[in-house]
Amino acid sequence: MKDISDIHGHLIAGEWQRGDDSRPNVNPSDTRDIIGLYACAGRDEVDRAVGAARAAFQTWAFSGPQARHELLDAVGTELLTRKDEIGRLLAREEGKTLPEAIGETARAGQVFKFFAGEALRVTGDVQQSVRPGIDVEVSREPVGVIALITPWNFPIAIPAWKIAPALAYGNCVVLKPAELTPGCAHVIAQLLHKHGCPPGVFSMVMGSGSVVGDALVSHPDVDAVSFTGSAATGSRIASTCGGLRRKVQLEMGGKNPMVVMDDADLKTAVQACLNGSFFSTGQRCTASSRLIVQAGIHDAFVQELARQMRALRVGDALQGDTQIGPVVDERQLASNLEYVELARREASEVIGGERLDLAAPGFYQAPALFLGTKNDARINREEIFGPCATVIRVDDFDEALAVANDTDFGLSAGICTSSLKQATLFRRKVEAGMVMVNLPTAGVDYHVPFGGRKGSSFGPREQGRYAAEFYTVTKTTYQSA
Repeated sequence: MKDISDIHGHLIAGEWQRGDDSRPNVNPSDTRDIIGLYACAGRDEVDRAVGAARAAFQTWAFSGPQARHELLDAVGTELLTRKDEIGRLLAREEGKTLPEAIGETARAGQVFKFFAGEALRVTGDVQQSVRPGIDVEVSREPVGVIALITPWNFPIAIPAWKIAPALAYGNCVVLKPAELTPGCAHVIAQLLHKHGCPPGVFSMVMGSGSVVGDALVSHPDVDAVSFTGSAATGSRIASTCGGLRRKVQLEMGGKNPMVVMDDADLKTAVQACLNGSFFSTGQRCTASSRLIVQAGIHDAFVQELARQMRALRVGDALQGDTQIGPVVDERQLASNLEYVELARREASEVIGGERLDLAAPGFYQAPALFLGTKNDARINREEIFGPCATVIRVDDFDEALAVANDTDFGLSAGICTSSLKQATLFRRKVEAGMVMVNLPTAGVDYHVPFGGRKGSSFGPREQGRYAAEFYTVTKTTYQSA
């Protein structure tokens, strides 16, 4: 029988609650390393967390901006101060290389501090009525109780960019972090608790999406749901929230194009594609998964990209010379390898992609490049979410743009070119929420909107000042002068 005193518990109504069930948090770089046991919630814990949030809302919503500012700023400062320590935890539980993990932790701190500032800048609008003697005021108010469901691939940044604006605008939050990577979210919960977050304003319940996630999404006292994850799950959440007439915000992935034109600087193009396709083990919704390359530069580009891809060092995320860490778990690795086998039938050539057996038992895969592919192939239609990229040869800019837009997704898109005309046309005509010119498709700032079009996103944007569109509602007040 396990000792429940060793279990990392849920935070509900300002108290740590462990329960009787738990799940081990396993290091994908070395499966012998168990980071800790983390509690698994059921519907009873969800009910208590939502009830505590509902009870706390009337107080927190009217607490004033200074209290919210001070809480968020304190959490952000501690995240930045402890970024090396927390980044090491992130690398252990998710498999990002240590520099990437430390960078993500720093970004989480920056997000909290940004929204600490935004808490002091919630503005309204005063207008003249068309009727004499009447004043009109448009104000923003918090939505209420918000359920946040976050993925495993950015286990501290994505919780941060949902929690911070929700609290900044006066909402109460129930967070369900990814089952695979609860450790970093648990750290945020610890910090909010440590720095005086009132009971019920923030709760965290850990566990499976099928139990905890479904209970949150369908709970009658939840006013809004923000979800980042798969398209299939996002569609189910949208259907449920639509039936319940509640706000919903969805980020659901991508099949992002990176166009390489004949006039591109070869070194710049290769570096952008190497980073965008393979860094973070390709486990980014903004990864460059389709490389659309003009015929004139195609052969030289492929030769150099393949050479540099083969030279990437795959290994333990905590080792200083590792460039590509492990895949997050056995299930994701198996899915990646199935796509590699599919590529052997759909592509003219497959470079890399095999499972690697290293000194420690882990989920290691060599990065893969699929050559000679057609855009209607499954490997170009479905999100693989691993260190795999396809190459599609095109003749000219018009064909490149058409192929780039021929997808069910529309999150991020990029182009490598020295032509201002081509860059400008691409920016205007590509069907994506974010566009990169001579830069990787992955890698965004924390103070500007994040999100896409088509099957990638639904609802208001995340991050930056645009977050107010989801986390607040407008009220129009008429008053006789």
